[in-house]
Amino acid sequence: MIGQLTLPFRLLVACIYLFLLAPILIVLPLSFSNDSYITFPPESWGLRWYAAMFSHAGFAQALWISLIIAVTVTILGLAAGVPAAFAIRRRQFIGREFLLNLFTAPLLLPSIVLGLAILLVFVQARLLGTYTGLIIAHLIITTPYVIRIMLTAFSTLPPSVEDAATMLGASPFTVVRRITLPLMMPGFIASAALSFLLSFDEVVISLFITGPRLRTLPVEIFDYVESQTDPMTAAVSVVLVGATLLIIFLIERTLGLSKTIGK
Repeated sequence: MIGQLTLPFRLLVACIYLFLLAPILIVLPLSFSNDSYITFPPESWGLRWYAAMFSHAGFAQALWISLIIAVTVTILGLAAGVPAAFAIRRRQFIGREFLLNLFTAPLLLPSIVLGLAILLVFVQARLLGTYTGLIIAHLIITTPYVIRIMLTAFSTLPPSVEDAATMLGASPFTVVRRITLPLMMPGFIASAALSFLLSFDEVVISLFITGPRLRTLPVEIFDYVESQTDPMTAAVSVVLVGATLLIIFLIERTLGLSKTIGK
């Protein structure tokens, strides 16, 4: 009976993977097209649009802006999310569940609704089209993920190990440095990687916040697609997907995804 269920289940999993990977399977060959417009399959092949992508001034500037914002958001998100997760998981105080629900509420809202709400607030605060506005908007999105991942990391960190180190004479700083930090490092790295990728790839909320002089790479790609029909966006997409897979691969090789995300 189990053997009879195995084959249909595997076919179902294969169909799901094919459905999820279908856009990549189309974009990848399009990125190697030498045609002046999008056709599938391409009539001629080459690296024309990869060369054009690296020489495009708008993409280069938007990439630099996206990197600056993503790195800043990652650092600030970790600085805010890790202590918040530690306090919620390890401390007993009134309103703990309320704070957890408040911090993770953005995860429940559609991006378009959250973006519109941020726009209405930022108009009054004059934060539209500024680095500060973009960073705050991205922090609203990424910090809940940091808190969720770190809550899992702290839940798998046994307090008895820290208590034992304290009873053996270790100072609080030594306990944090030698015990807590090494044990929470997989979750910390996962939070950092996810925050960076979420901030770098965010387009819906960024569309509400960016201005003509401050445009992230996803917004630049979005506007380019609206006005152009060449395969350059396919080349950019392949490079971004490859960079994302490289980050995931490095995490898997160094820590392991199951260990990093938490069991």
